Amino acid sequence: MGSPHEDAAALKNKGNDAFKAQDWPAALDYYTRAIQLCDTEPSFYTNRAQAYYRRASANTSILKHREALRDWKLVVKKAPGDANARLRMTECERIIKRDAFLKAIEVEDAPSAAEGLDIEHMALESNYDGPKLGDAMTLEFVEDMIERFKNGKKLAKKYAFQIILAVMDIIKKEPTMVEHNVDDGSEITVCGDTHGQYFDLLNIFKLAGKPSEKNAFLFNGDFVDRGSWSTEIALLLYAYKWLYPNSFFLNRGNHETDDMNRMYGFEGECRAKYTERMFKLFSESFSMLPLATLIGKKYFVLHGGLFSDDKVTLDDVRKLNRFKQRQPGQAGLMMEMLWTDPQTAPGRGPSKRGVGLQFGPDVTKRFCENNGLEAIIRSHEVRMDGYEVEHDGRCITVFSAPNYCDSTSNKGAFIKIGPEYKLEYTKFDAVPHPNIKPMAYAANGLQ
Repeated sequence: MGSPHEDAAALKNKGNDAFKAQDWPAALDYYTRAIQLCDTEPSFYTNRAQAYYRRASANTSILKHREALRDWKLVVKKAPGDANARLRMTECERIIKRDAFLKAIEVEDAPSAAEGLDIEHMALESNYDGPKLGDAMTLEFVEDMIERFKNGKKLAKKYAFQIILAVMDIIKKEPTMVEHNVDDGSEITVCGDTHGQYFDLLNIFKLAGKPSEKNAFLFNGDFVDRGSWSTEIALLLYAYKWLYPNSFFLNRGNHETDDMNRMYGFEGECRAKYTERMFKLFSESFSMLPLATLIGKKYFVLHGGLFSDDKVTLDDVRKLNRFKQRQPGQAGLMMEMLWTDPQTAPGRGPSKRGVGLQFGPDVTKRFCENNGLEAIIRSHEVRMDGYEVEHDGRCITVFSAPNYCDSTSNKGAFIKIGPEYKLEYTKFDAVPHPNIKPMAYAANGLQ
């Protein structure tokens, strides 16, 4: 036992360790205890203020706005001159009021956004100069879309609605876990998050080959938000899904959800480029997307990761009724499939995100052995090389948005799997894009 100042310094060091580990509650506890022992040391207060700031930011990012607001108020009280903290506090208050309003007007079993949508008689915009879309998607139409979006043009609203409705008809018939075998002469490319980075998506198709019946693709969630070409990505992926329904697959990610879309840009982008109804129809379609894909009975591909209970099996995923609960919520199998992350330590631990959990190599090993798998493939996190193989080769993360948000300097990656079920990794750099910043359509407090 040292002097009060020495004991306080030791608590501060523990707080610093917790801060580095992003364990904000523990950091706040250590800094507060240090202050109680020695209330004259300024660094204790500044460190605690930073912990409040970081916890507020973390809660804001995972949409826990009431918890975030409490911390923003503390930050503003301790640092009244911090204009950014005051702005984020105000924005948090606005979002809480908006969410309360939306909840108040929420109607159970509300009619579909497609109800009353008269596609047949909907007129094309006068400036639309592309090919006509009939009752089936064509490669000509897809190729025109690609060029149209590259040149900053939009798709006719009639055709955008038509594409979403066609894909809804396809995916609602798919199981919660799609099962795909790679036939001789074919391969499948697994891609991670693309997050509205349209020009990097086109580079993926350049490097991996364009989708076809023999050149299958699986996009493992988080197609939208953050990047400012999310509508272009969503419409192009959907067009390919319509064109190649049996060889082009889409898993749902945690950003194919209403709350995330409201905060991180997709809703705002739909409104700016098309209509609010377009967003509502996309939202309905997102809730129909499969949650996982099993490739060759060897690779379980899902956006987030594994479960809080070792008893969960692939059969539980097969039986999961994804239509019963449109949004993943804060608990349950769907939430865990969209939000969890791997950790290096064995066992399970709290999530640094504040949602879901973290799972260790022993958890992955048991799941793979219990289900006869070689590995799980997941996305959900930036990796500096675009991918990472961990948990003794049984947990693979792939992330396909290089230089994420124009700021991370990471590479992107994708994985090719052929009929021999060997994994072939390709890394790639970001490509130039028009001068539109990420998060251009996001909620004000996150720009």
